[in-house]
Amino acid sequence: MPKAAKPSSKKSDAAAMRYCSQPVQHPRQFDPSVDALRARAIISGSKKWVNGTQLTYYCYKAGDAVPVAWRGSPTDIREVGVAFDTWFKLGIGISFKEASRPEDATLRIGFDPQDGSWSYVGRDNLGIRDPLARTMNFGWALDTAYGKDTALHEIGHAIGLEHEHQNPYAGITWDREAVKTYFKGPPNNWDLQQIEWNILRKIPPSEVKGTVWDPNSVMEYAFSPGLIIEPAAYRNGLRPKGGLSKADAAWIVESYPCAKPKVVVPTLEVGLSQKLAIKAGQTRVFNFTPKRTRTYRMGTFGNSDTVMVLFETTSSGNVEIAGNDDSGTDLNARIDMRLINGRRYQIGIRLYYAEVAADTAIMVW
Repeated sequence: MPKAAKPSSKKSDAAAMRYCSQPVQHPRQFDPSVDALRARAIISGSKKWVNGTQLTYYCYKAGDAVPVAWRGSPTDIREVGVAFDTWFKLGIGISFKEASRPEDATLRIGFDPQDGSWSYVGRDNLGIRDPLARTMNFGWALDTAYGKDTALHEIGHAIGLEHEHQNPYAGITWDREAVKTYFKGPPNNWDLQQIEWNILRKIPPSEVKGTVWDPNSVMEYAFSPGLIIEPAAYRNGLRPKGGLSKADAAWIVESYPCAKPKVVVPTLEVGLSQKLAIKAGQTRVFNFTPKRTRTYRMGTFGNSDTVMVLFETTSSGNVEIAGNDDSGTDLNARIDMRLINGRRYQIGIRLYYAEVAADTAIMVW
């Protein structure tokens, strides 16, 4: 196997860049009764949000009861908002809103330069509930071209995207020793676990956004000469074009399709079931307006794996008030919640897997 050229030492190339370092997550373990096809389907959709979700975010700032290093400057906070808006303007079925308090936010963002840039991926963010715990961090200024791409990149993680260079379809063969030497040194100073998790590890096919590698994805980083052995075209380095690629836009729209203007959202009536009528990986949203105040049960029926989310519909967007993920179990999704007469609610469901998709239904009673 041919060896790649030695990494350049010029500070102007990618070797001088700092890179996104993802928190290490343990892979989900399934009961032996869950077959491989079903497990793959669950993993493929488990990090994606349900359509109708309004992701609230908060940037730590001056005066917050967090370490000073976590507090962002007005410039960097503004760039975060621009990046969220860039993703949203693609026309997607989820939205973003800046919260006024960290306890009201699903995504909580710090700006510690000593901690690098990183974010939890998709619905993994729900496991971090402490309002004084970050789910995302930016480790360098965001008002440069590289910083703007970093903001898009970390938000890409938050909505379910993984690192593109770890795509198993990329066919990348790394010069492992060169990679370790570079990332162990400044400015990243990573340990071997970080290097393996963020660079050398191949993401399982079930977790990637497609079957084709996109070297221009905003989820791809630039690499200097000497780190990649194959494909041969990248032995002298890899440099994405910058910004969101066409494939980034296509993936996000496919994963979170925006409701078409003429499509009427179906309404649920108490005691009457409705079929989901969607394929694995798709989502559907239903309206529900209770006619009296009481505790209602919402649930799915059928041999399926789903995640179900209950939103209250407000003038400022959907507010998630409950959720249940039944995937990998013999149970169906269930939510018991006291709902108020006259208020408007929506129930969103993402179907991971079903033995017969047409047989899966939802009901409120």
